[in-house]
Amino acid sequence: MVMGSGKRVTVSSSQNMDMSIAAIRERHQQELENLTLTAQPFKTLKFFVLAMVQYCKRSVFYLLAKGGWLMLLSAVVALVAVVLVTIDGPHEKHVEELSHYLQFGLWWVALGVASSIGLGSGLHTFVLYLGPHIALFTIKAMQCGRVDLKSAPYDTIQLKRGPSWLDRDCHEFGDPVFPLSHGLRVPLSSILPQVQVEAILWGVGTALGELPPYFISRAGMYDLYAAVIRLSGLKLPVMKCLSGVLVTIHMH
Repeated sequence: MVMGSGKRVTVSSSQNMDMSIAAIRERHQQELENLTLTAQPFKTLKFFVLAMVQYCKRSVFYLLAKGGWLMLLSAVVALVAVVLVTIDGPHEKHVEELSHYLQFGLWWVALGVASSIGLGSGLHTFVLYLGPHIALFTIKAMQCGRVDLKSAPYDTIQLKRGPSWLDRDCHEFGDPVFPLSHGLRVPLSSILPQVQVEAILWGVGTALGELPPYFISRAGMYDLYAAVIRLSGLKLPVMKCLSGVLVTIHMH
């Protein structure tokens, strides 16, 4: 009778543990679903700020520990850039051209970041900027029968100005390069290289914007698996090892 009672106690404790683990998982899933900017704005912003501060601290400590040469190189590059900007000379036009390229790249990368990071809501910059830019360039190229409309690769829609080719008449670009055939003047294969740089930069921005939510969810899943394994009664070294493996499996 004693042995049977012991088995029943073991089975009961195991069932209670399974119920506790299931309850923790369900509660964690509900918290993740409710963690949006519209539902819990202050809590979402708090976690976002904490994650960004932690990520910046880790990056600074890593650079201080292993990136001494990188910091020295960055300081030299920054010093050279300041000297080139402040001193007049024949290099001014090249510095201005480089500035246009940097503004162009940062603009489209920032739009990608704003589209993906969202803090639970999302800013549809593809619909607002990238999509209209591709559509307007395609329409203009079809009307003019040529794709060499840009004055430079950075001649695109930006924050305070539009592209120079948008309001220009087709006669200013010259005669059509592609003849009209079957109602389609310019092939899409010729239009794609003219807009792919903006699309790639926007895509890079969306990938960068996914990093803060990734780190937040990774930290949350690590805590969840650690709590689950702790309830199972495993020792601390085994618990850390298994929690790390489970987090890796979950992320992949």
